[in-house]
Amino acid sequence: MQKSFFIVLAVAIIGALAIYLFTSDLYAAIAFFTGAIVASVIFSIQSTSGTSAPSSNEPYSGPTMTLYVGNLPYRVHEGEVKALFGEYGPVNSVRLVRDRKTGRRKGFGFIEMSEAGAKKAMSKLNEYDFQERTLKVREAKSQDSDKPES
Repeated sequence: MQKSFFIVLAVAIIGALAIYLFTSDLYAAIAFFTGAIVASVIFSIQSTSGTSAPSSNEPYSGPTMTLYVGNLPYRVHEGEVKALFGEYGPVNSVRLVRDRKTGRRKGFGFIEMSEAGAKKAMSKLNEYDFQERTLKVREAKSQDSDKPES
């Protein structure tokens, strides 16, 4: 988002200079706004005609797997974990477990991500040093498998 703003701003300034040089009877402010409008139109056309890569805000809709990640640093944030696992595939959610009484993180969590990415992440990130801690990455067990049969 920030990068695209600077691109539009740079194109607007260049466009304003070009308009001002070719039609010197226009005020510089009018030339700048005209350049900004032209740059915005060009940028929006260029971004819509490009390849439609999946947005990072949209959840992955294919086959998913939930991973258990243990030995996480206590001060780690969901965004840092999402970025780490996001290198291997689309991440739908990150849930770091907290103590109910104190609110402090317990050092483990669960990541839901694409199945292919999860398998890749398990092989690459198990025993991986992350913020001075060695991660333990496994496929999460379902809660149903822990219940005794009656």
